[in-house]
Amino acid sequence: MKARTLSLCLSLGALPWLAACGGGGSTGGGDATTGTAGGYGGRDQIRIVGSSTVYPFTTKVAEQFGRASRFPTPVIESTGSGGGLKLFCAGVGVGHPDITNSSRAIKRSEIDQCAGNGVEEITEVKIGYDGIVVANALSSERYDLSRRQIFLALAEQVPQGDGAGKLVDNPYVTWKDVDPALPAVKIEVLGPPPTSGTRDAFVELVMEAGCQEWAWIADLKESDEDRFQRLCHTIREDGAYVEAGENDNLIVQKLVANPLALGVFGYSFLDANRDKLQGSPVDGIEPTFDQISNGAYPVSRPLYFYVKVAHVGTIQGIEEFVREFTSDRAMGPDGYLSDLGLIPLPAGELAEVRRATAEMVDNVD
Repeated sequence: MKARTLSLCLSLGALPWLAACGGGGSTGGGDATTGTAGGYGGRDQIRIVGSSTVYPFTTKVAEQFGRASRFPTPVIESTGSGGGLKLFCAGVGVGHPDITNSSRAIKRSEIDQCAGNGVEEITEVKIGYDGIVVANALSSERYDLSRRQIFLALAEQVPQGDGAGKLVDNPYVTWKDVDPALPAVKIEVLGPPPTSGTRDAFVELVMEAGCQEWAWIADLKESDEDRFQRLCHTIREDGAYVEAGENDNLIVQKLVANPLALGVFGYSFLDANRDKLQGSPVDGIEPTFDQISNGAYPVSRPLYFYVKVAHVGTIQGIEEFVREFTSDRAMGPDGYLSDLGLIPLPAGELAEVRRATAEMVDNVD
């Protein structure tokens, strides 16, 4: 680790924030006993941004880390996956985050943005799996939905009749309009904005899957990908879908206040609010811990955080924080993160994550 820190100092030492490189210990020039900042440009805490879905897991690890280590508790902001990656990729130095949480994998365009701003080495850390749920208040009627029905309820345009290529602006006002078996309740779905990784995953795993129930639309994925993306990924903007921000707890509160609405968010928030909310089966599969972990629930996705390698050994405590996060007591099958609803990684994937983080390898390309 000293060798890597020295290499970073030699290559980036001209930057003022790295003036203290070469101090004692593998975490740089701070006080090894108290964890104070020393020559770290005035920042003595790890700064983390990103996904609202990953936020509760990271917060739990940060609290444990702050209690059990000599380092200050990291500062965490819930900015959404896209917003977090934008901040993370903006540059190197104390003014930029060290870690960003994400409920989706980093995109090629974001990797390029990072590289253009000097963020050239990134360690990807997969932390586990999560389901995306469609839920409503316990006081309301429980829904049983298919991805086809959800697509018809929320798409900007929908197929008309049986003819291939026939589309109309979404005419459906109630769930009963979508399917006579559903309630005659106005369609109102509270969900994440475009900057959210949950929104990205919802569009891909629900909207796109439902869209491909029509064979002629599925064929477009090969013949006209741009049209396929517009049709399958575009959510209506007439009030049926309400962007409720990056705060999933706020969506929970709004669902309790409005029992006729449905909400879209990560399974962990449903698990933490089972006294208030109920999850809808999707394609006949219940959104439960076991059904997500065994792969039966169709709307599940991996969760990540990304580490800026240039900050390791310079902003103190990053290695130790990552070690706590990837430990058995946190991410293991019986770890404290599973109590919050995180679906643990299989043993082989967890071993691979630990290999990558032990060396802080650049595994994003």
